[in-house]
Amino acid sequence: MATTHEIKVQRREDEGKGASRRLRLAGNVPAVVYGGDLKPVSIELSHNDVWLASQHEWFYASILDLSLNGDVQKVLLRDMQRHPFKQQIMHLDFQRVNANEAIRTAVPLHFVNEDTSPAGKAADVVITHELNEVTITCLPGDLPEFIEIDLGAMVVGDIVHLSQIKLPKGVEIPELALGADHDVAVVVAKHGRVEAESEETEEAAADVPATKAAKDDE
Repeated sequence: MATTHEIKVQRREDEGKGASRRLRLAGNVPAVVYGGDLKPVSIELSHNDVWLASQHEWFYASILDLSLNGDVQKVLLRDMQRHPFKQQIMHLDFQRVNANEAIRTAVPLHFVNEDTSPAGKAADVVITHELNEVTITCLPGDLPEFIEIDLGAMVVGDIVHLSQIKLPKGVEIPELALGADHDVAVVVAKHGRVEAESEETEEAAADVPATKAAKDDE
């Protein structure tokens, strides 16, 4: 069962750049809620509350309960605009969810027991996380905050593919329906020296066109 988190909001009547600027100066964040059978609604949230929530993984991959004076709407965060250099959230987009309609969203991957695995304990082995999140589809009530991947048995040479992820009940990875070419690597364990040799080969290959071009100009 997915965990939900309540965030208090207020209705926003004034719109436009000037109104949004005033909201931010007052310590609030302008936002919009859209989707479902209802019209889009402009709202505002406390910047401090949103900033604290944004430091947690669940804010990006969980069903959120937006509470307007006790009236709760279940939503997913769909977009966040941040200030280019200040620690400030500029705008948020939330999408309403229907308990009976499947949603598509990205959830983080948590890798466990990596350090205690045979590959993790080997000094010359590098374990690379090719993906840190995966896009899934499920009903809102089945949405996990994260998906755990146990690497406890991983040895050098092992590759964990997308199709090998153990998914919670009711959760699917739509990418896998597109064919074998989309069953990409999620985690790879290989010798460190192989990694270094591969990088050296790539660097050498990258230098070839530049050398050839220099000769052609002579």
